Amino acid sequence: MKYLLTLFTLISMLSLQGCGGEDSASGDNNTPGQSATMYFDTLYNGKDLKKAMTMATPKLGRIMKSYGTSKQFARNLVNMQYDEVVIEVDMTNMSLREQYGDNANINLIFTGYFNGNKVDDMRSVKMVRKKGKWYVDKINADPFAR
Repeated sequence: MKYLLTLFTLISMLSLQGCGGEDSASGDNNTPGQSATMYFDTLYNGKDLKKAMTMATPKLGRIMKSYGTSKQFARNLVNMQYDEVVIEVDMTNMSLREQYGDNANINLIFTGYFNGNKVDDMRSVKMVRKKGKWYVDKINADPFAR
């Protein structure tokens, strides 16, 4: 009986070892939607401004650098604050034709919490492909903001 219990415990531990793990965004990052999602995930969840700057065009990167921290950049330029956030690509207006060009406008849906309150928001970003890689070029202003 003790042998069976040990065997069962060992098998359970080995099978559960594959669960969980990395929480970062996954998928093909050679699409504009995935690149935009990874950019904002790095900015909000990773709180790493320097890494996010590598996912932006040089022009936007210089603007980001002037804010100093990811929190300041997100609060002032993006006008959204989150303690934790889930970012999804809005697929309602997606066109297959966008994937063949070097420019794309991607709509992102943000669902998260700030100071214990649930916050839902949406942003549109302009993406540019350079040398086969997608970069965030511009974060469009919220058309519904006051």
